Amino acid sequence: MKIIITLFLLTTTLTGCNLFSDSYQQESRKIINYLLADMPLPDNAEIQKQPTVILGTGTGIAGRIVLLSPVSPASNLIYYSDATLGTGWTLISSTVAEEIVLTYTKDGRYATIEIQKTNGPSWFGGESDSQIIISVVHPSAIQEQNPYLALKEIDNRDNLVVLSD
Repeated sequence: MKIIITLFLLTTTLTGCNLFSDSYQQESRKIINYLLADMPLPDNAEIQKQPTVILGTGTGIAGRIVLLSPVSPASNLIYYSDATLGTGWTLISSTVAEEIVLTYTKDGRYATIEIQKTNGPSWFGGESDSQIIISVVHPSAIQEQNPYLALKEIDNRDNLVVLSD
């Protein structure tokens, strides 16, 4: 009887966690599809809650979307090569190495897609998982060319040495 109760509680807990995760994925995908409808996202990739941040609306969108994909960086490279063709995004730069970096432009906006292998093992010789980071900025996102100058002044004050007689 204890085994049955334990199995029931374990199954209920695991199912409950999965329901919350599925709900988050569905709601997040709706929001991202609304705000960034012209940037393709792989159907099998999961949106990561913590590092994802989106600001603005329409063509004024800026932010970062972090996805975990159950397929390799090479497969995701092929996906983005095909999926962006009909969306109006133009590839302006690419680096294919251990980390893949694709830079696109559309209507003055820039999108950088970084794809890298995750540290997880590939099971039974299958594909390794990958992390996809999509960063998007709009033309007026940067107002000041050196917004971090104030940090340098603070750092200089921290490094002051007072000499005494």
